[in-house]
Amino acid sequence: MKEKSVPYIHRDISWLSFNYRVLQEAKDPTVPLLERLKFLAIYSSNLDEFFRVRIAGIRNLVRVGKKTKAKLEFDPQSLVTRLLKIVNKQQAEFGEIFENQIVPELSQYNINLLRRTNLSNEQREFLLDYFEENLLPFVQPVLLVPKKIKPFLNNAALYLTLQMQESLKDTTKDRFAVLKIPSDHLPRFVDLPSTEGKHDLIMIDDVIRFAAGFVFPGYEIIDAFSIKLTRDAELYIEDEFSGDLVQKIRKSLIKRNVGPPSRLVYDRTMPAELLSILCETFDLEKLDLLPEGRYHNNFDFFSFPDFGYDHLKNNPLPPIPYKTLEKSNNIFKSIKKRDHLIHVPYHSYDSVVKLFQTAAADPDVTHIKVVQYRVAKKSKIMNALMDAVKSGKQVSVFVEVKARFDEEANLAWGEKLEKAGVNVRYSFPGLKVHSKIALIARRENDQIQLYSYLSTGNFHEGTAKIYSDFGLFTADTRLTREVGRVFSFLETVKVPKQKFQHLLVGQFNLRIKLVEKIEREIQNAKKGKPAKIMLKLNSLQDKKMIIKLYEASQAGVKIKLIIRGICSLVPGVKGVSENIQAVSIVDRFLEHSRIFIFHNNGKDDIYLSSADWMVRNLSHRIETTFPIYDPSLRKEILNFIKLQLQDNVKSRVIDAKQQNRYVVNKQSIPVRAQIETYFNIKRKEENR
Repeated sequence: MKEKSVPYIHRDISWLSFNYRVLQEAKDPTVPLLERLKFLAIYSSNLDEFFRVRIAGIRNLVRVGKKTKAKLEFDPQSLVTRLLKIVNKQQAEFGEIFENQIVPELSQYNINLLRRTNLSNEQREFLLDYFEENLLPFVQPVLLVPKKIKPFLNNAALYLTLQMQESLKDTTKDRFAVLKIPSDHLPRFVDLPSTEGKHDLIMIDDVIRFAAGFVFPGYEIIDAFSIKLTRDAELYIEDEFSGDLVQKIRKSLIKRNVGPPSRLVYDRTMPAELLSILCETFDLEKLDLLPEGRYHNNFDFFSFPDFGYDHLKNNPLPPIPYKTLEKSNNIFKSIKKRDHLIHVPYHSYDSVVKLFQTAAADPDVTHIKVVQYRVAKKSKIMNALMDAVKSGKQVSVFVEVKARFDEEANLAWGEKLEKAGVNVRYSFPGLKVHSKIALIARRENDQIQLYSYLSTGNFHEGTAKIYSDFGLFTADTRLTREVGRVFSFLETVKVPKQKFQHLLVGQFNLRIKLVEKIEREIQNAKKGKPAKIMLKLNSLQDKKMIIKLYEASQAGVKIKLIIRGICSLVPGVKGVSENIQAVSIVDRFLEHSRIFIFHNNGKDDIYLSSADWMVRNLSHRIETTFPIYDPSLRKEILNFIKLQLQDNVKSRVIDAKQQNRYVVNKQSIPVRAQIETYFNIKRKEENR
C-alpha cells in the first residue's frame, strides 16, 4: 500500500475535530452550568496553543521556497485556508453557545453578566471609581496614526481599539486609538453592587468600554472592539520533518522577521477601515487575521466566580486512597511482594509521593533516578529528591528542557536541583526524552534490590488530579533491570550492550516490536485464528503505523481504537479499514493513558506506554512502553478497556467526515465510563 494513496486525515484537521468535541461539552445541557464555562475555557486555551505552534508553523511553510514546498506532502496555503475556515465556523458556534445559552442560563440563577448599557446608576458610579483607582494606571492609551505611530502591544495581551470622533470639531472623520485591557494584572470579572439575592458581574473589557471617554476627553466614542496580537512560538519542525528538509526549511525562514506580531485576533464586527489600519500599523497579512467574537482570551473563564453554587458544578469525586501502599508500614516490602497499579485521578497520587519520600528517608536506599518532563510548581516529589541528597543518597534527574511551554519551569527546577546537590542531566539535541520512569536502588541482605515506577503520565501532583493515567510499582527484575538500562543510556549516551527484551523503548525497539505484534495478528488472521488489536491513545498520526493497521484490517484483524485527540486513520473504508472501529471519549477527566493490547491467539500482550503513535513519539523521542505481567492487573486493564468501549454517554464516533456523532445507546441503561470506573475502583478499595 503506497503512502500517498491511503485514506489519511491531516493531523491538524483531526485536532480541530478533537477540540470541537471539547466545545460539544460546553453546549451539553447535561453538563453542570459552571463546568460548561470551564469547557469554553479549555477549548480557548487549546486553540490558543494550536495557533502559537501549529498554525504558526504552517504559515511559515507558506513562505518557504517552491523547491522546499515541493518536498512537502501537503500544500501549506490550502491547508491553512481550510484550517481557518473550520476555526471560524467553530468560533461562531462558541459565541452562540456563550451569548445565547450560557449567559441566559446563568441569569436563571441570578448570576448576571452585564454590559455597560444595562447598568444601574449605583453600578455606573461604582465603575467610575473602580476604573480610576484600579484600571487607569494600566490602560496605556495610544492614538493610532498609520505610518507614524506603531505602539508595542504585549504578546497575547488584550487591547481595546476605539473608533472616535473629535466632538469639538465640525468633522465626521474617525480617529482610532488603543487601550490595554489589564486582565494580566486584575480579575477578568468584576463584582458589581447588587440587590439581595443577585450576583451582578461585568467583564473588565466592558469596564474599559464604559470609561474610555474619560481617557480621551474631547472625543466622542463611537464604538469599541477588542483585539489580541500574538507572536509565534518556536517552530518545532523536528517533530515532523528530518534531515535535509529541516535544514532547507530553516534556511528558507532565516530571512523572516521574528519580532513583529504574526496573528491578530479581532472582533468580527470591526469596521473594515479599522481592520485595514491595524494591518498597516502592525505589518499584518490576510493569513495573520483571525476573526472572533466580542471577547478574547476566553480561557479566563477558568476564573469565573462560582458564588458557592456547588450544585452548578460536578459532584465531587475525591481521589480514592490506594491503601495497600499508602498505609503500608514498609512500602518497599509491599512492592517486592507483588506489582501494584494505580489509576489516577480515580486513585490518589499519594502512593507515588510516599514512594519518593520514603526512599529519601530510608537509610538502606542508595540511589534514586528519575526523568522529569513536566512537574508541579510546588512539587513534593522534587523536594523529596533534594531531601534524599541531604541524607547522603546518590540522586540523578534527567531534565527534558524541550517540554513545550514548560522549558522555563524545567530549567528553573534543574537549577534548583543542582544547587541541592542532585546530579542533573539535560536534553539531547534533536531528541526528546518523554519516558515517565523512576528507579530506586536499596540494600537488602547485602545485595542491591531495584524498585521502579513506570507511568503513562508525568511526575506531576497537579495533573494527577485531572489526567487519567496508570502508574506501575514493580520490583520485577525483568523490568527494573531494563529501566536501569534506559537510565544508563540517558547518563552515558551509549547504546546498552544488552537488548531490551521486555520494555519497548523509543530509539531502540519500540517501532520494530509494535510492527512485529501487528504482523503476528495478521498472520493469525490469515490462519483462521482469532486476531484482535485494541489501542487506547491520545493521538494516532504516524502514517507507516496506520498503513500497517490497514493491512491488518484487510487480513481480517478486528481493531478497536479509543483515540482522545488526533486520529489520522480513517475507519470503515471499504476494502481498507472495514474491520476498524474508532471512538473518542471527552469527559470531566482528560484521557491520557496509552494502552496497547494484542490478542496473541488468546495470550494477550498488554502494554502501558508513555508513547502515542505519532512520528515524533516513535521516531524522535525516548519513550517507554512496559508490559503488564501480573494476572490481576492484566484483568483490571482489560475490564477498564471493556468499560471504555461500552461508553454511550461521552463517547463519539470517529469517521471520515469528522462529524463527532455520539455513540448510539444500544443498551437499556447509559454507561459513562469515567463515572463507572471511579465507582468500580472505590468498591474494590473498600473491599480490600
